[in-house]
Amino acid sequence: QVQLVESGGGSVQAGGSLRLSCTASGYTVSIINMGWFRQAPGEEREGVAAISTGSGITYYADSVKGRFTISQDNAKNTLYLQMNSLKPDDTAMYYCAAKKWGGPPLDASDYPRWGQGTQVTVSS
Repeated sequence: QVQLVESGGGSVQAGGSLRLSCTASGYTVSIINMGWFRQAPGEEREGVAAISTGSGITYYADSVKGRFTISQDNAKNTLYLQMNSLKPDDTAMYYCAAKKWGGPPLDASDYPRWGQGTQVTVSS
C-alpha cells in the first residue's frame, strides 16, 4: 500500500505563491503516475497537474498552465506543486494522488490512492 501526506497549504493574497508537498510512503516503487487535484465546495474534483514518475513527463490543466509547476524528488519520495500568480479561483482543497498504471493523467476517477488534502485559500 502507498500512503500520501500533503503539506504546504495556507492563505495568500492574489498574485502570491505557495508550494505544496506530498510525501509518499509504503510500496512507492509501484507508482507510475502522481497528480495534484483540487476540489472547491460544491464542485467536482478536478485535475490540476500530473507527472509520469518514470519519464518525468508532466501534464497540466489549461487553467494553471504557466502558473503552476509539478515536480518530484525521487530520493525523498516527495511530489511538489509550485503555485505562482495565484488567483481567488484557485481556492480549494488540494489533494495528492497516485496510481500504479498509466492512462488519463488528470482523471481523478482513475486514481485509487489519495492523501487527506491541504487547504489553499486565495483572497482578492
